Amino acid sequence: MSVKDNIIAVKTFDFALSIVNLFIELKKEHEFIISKQILQSATSIGANVEEAIAAQSKKDFINKMAIASKEARETKYWLRLLDKSELTSIPIANYLIEIEHIINIITKIIKTSKETILK
Repeated sequence: MSVKDNIIAVKTFDFALSIVNLFIELKKEHEFIISKQILQSATSIGANVEEAIAAQSKKDFINKMAIASKEARETKYWLRLLDKSELTSIPIANYLIEIEHIINIITKIIKTSKETILK
């Protein structure tokens, strides 16, 4: 399976790209603190998914996906904080919806992968 056929790889790449664009817009509004945190955690999600795809073993795959899950949850936290702090006029709701989808997919992948190890 190629990366372009891997739904979570595509979703996390597209999400990271949208976050890069959000970061650029936030900088224009002089928001430099939370935006940097979001940029770091959000781009790390897809990087860890890419590493998982090239994992040496099922255990390594699960570990990389678990890191991606942690980064996704951190991203959700920063997005919620940005949304509630009213530091920006940019709507954040769609980013929150998308990160929730990503978290759900990664969680399912980890759960399924753990179940296949036990069989």
